[in-house]
Amino acid sequence: MNKILPLFEEQFVLELFRREILPQYPSFSAISRVEIKPYKKLIWETTYHVVIGYRVYFRDARGLEIKLPIVCSAHSSEPRANVFAALKSLWNLGLGKEGIDLPRPLFYSEEFNGTFYRGLSGENLLYYIKKQQTAEIEKIVAATAVLFARLHSLTVGREANFNPINSRIKTVVPGINTILTEMSGRYNNKYTADLKKIYDYFIKNEESFFSSATRLALIHGDAHPENIIKTGAARIGLIDFTDFCLGDFARDLGSFIQQLEYKIIRNMNDPDYAAKVKNLFLHEYLMATGLKLDADLQVRIDLYYNWTAIRTAIFWFLKFGHNEARAEALLNQVKKNLDF
Repeated sequence: MNKILPLFEEQFVLELFRREILPQYPSFSAISRVEIKPYKKLIWETTYHVVIGYRVYFRDARGLEIKLPIVCSAHSSEPRANVFAALKSLWNLGLGKEGIDLPRPLFYSEEFNGTFYRGLSGENLLYYIKKQQTAEIEKIVAATAVLFARLHSLTVGREANFNPINSRIKTVVPGINTILTEMSGRYNNKYTADLKKIYDYFIKNEESFFSSATRLALIHGDAHPENIIKTGAARIGLIDFTDFCLGDFARDLGSFIQQLEYKIIRNMNDPDYAAKVKNLFLHEYLMATGLKLDADLQVRIDLYYNWTAIRTAIFWFLKFGHNEARAEALLNQVKKNLDF
């Protein structure tokens, strides 16, 4: 039996949470029940990659039930202790205040290689894009720019790198060699030369920055609309810290801008509005940080914009139920952007 399966059994989870989580909430006297909702359930014979949502019902001193969202992110081989450490650090550094909400780290389990945290309630930015609620989109995007500005300004040393492998394009999992192997097997080397040339460009240019950078920033590492949550009338939250690391802050900017544009065009079919919202995000970020958009920063943003587009293309090339046409369109756009 795969060792992760007990996390889908109510009685086991109740006992685990009563032991590990209930003591962290002294105002509650008991946990009465748990509802289990898998968000990602990839389980093989001995390996797994899961994200599990739990609706946990606590009882207060009056006997009333209070429901809290708890989430587990667990992987059989990839690191997850780093997620717990990153969240604890961000709470200690004070990022979660003044309109920003963060998941609360609860405990890390070595047995399951999983981090458990209190989740955030609300709809993500993609929800508002799909609903075409432009006023909400613009409010959330502007607030997101301030959130990233505050994240990138936190002062830490290089010892605070919670996921060193994820810091650079050349080491980010799965890596170009794995990508080329899978792509060549499926598409008979149709795209191999283009992808190798593009990745060589990405890695060379990023390494040039790292060789001269005097300071790296804490970055989210997977900045896109689904990881931004509207948690209140004037509050937003940030989720999914698996890729959190030290890196070039331009990576969050380029990645978020590309995904914002991609999701708006796909769901609203409005390139002009996508351009407007991209400009809003970048303007608000620069205002919050006091930075100037000089040629060097623009080149770095463009680098990560194109890298994120290629990663999206590879997703569509290789996913179950792949879409080669959609992936090839993204690949061709990046080739055009890079003048390849």
